[in-house]
Amino acid sequence: MATTDDRPGTIDDPLAAPPSPRDRILRTAARLLAEGGREAVSTRVVSAAAGVQPPTIYRQFGDMRGLLDAVAEDGFTRYLRDKVALGSTEDPVADLRAGWDAHIGFGLANPALYALMNGDPRPGVLPTAAIEARKLLEGLVRRVAEAGRLRVGVGRATRMIHAAGVGVVLTLIAVEDAERDLAVATLTREAILAAVTTDPIPPGGTTAGAGSHRAAAHAIALKAVLPEVSAAFTPAERGLLAEWLDRLILQS
Repeated sequence: MATTDDRPGTIDDPLAAPPSPRDRILRTAARLLAEGGREAVSTRVVSAAAGVQPPTIYRQFGDMRGLLDAVAEDGFTRYLRDKVALGSTEDPVADLRAGWDAHIGFGLANPALYALMNGDPRPGVLPTAAIEARKLLEGLVRRVAEAGRLRVGVGRATRMIHAAGVGVVLTLIAVEDAERDLAVATLTREAILAAVTTDPIPPGGTTAGAGSHRAAAHAIALKAVLPEVSAAFTPAERGLLAEWLDRLILQS
């Protein structure tokens, strides 16, 4: 799992070009954040540790809020890199479970950075890498839908998983290590997966409610791939089909 020092360029290389003032400021701020939390990152301390004058920070980042946003962006970028490195298997639910574990692991390994990334939400303000991370999660959920194993719509399942994951990490990092109950992450993972996914139902299954569950799962799967076949329908037809699919989902 990546940490704040686990990135290219932090190990001295005599052949490498020296980092720019912006990079020095960004790396210094990330290190101070990891060592002392948000309170340790001030204009005076960052400029002294990075070997630059305070006005340089304002020229590069506008203000401290801009610097912190850049640190968060860098954190999201590394988080996204780690998630992409997981790859995928033939079991989309297993991949979703692995993605959850990676998310929890990153947050616990980088508590101050994670709190900066997720503890100060502002409507309409998301780093580009955070948007890409949400898209990656949505892609995992969409694969579950296409496999006929999603109980709710892709968008709602994505929001539920994201909210649960962020909540678990923020809860755990607020507790001293010795008192931290890591089982909370595992139990919450299984609870949220049980809420949004379903076990495969054999085509001829006679389990109570199997018919309605299959109908809902197929409706969710079809709705998930509808954008890929949108050219075959007029806008009015797409809207009507989506309405029918939603009705099937809600009545299951």
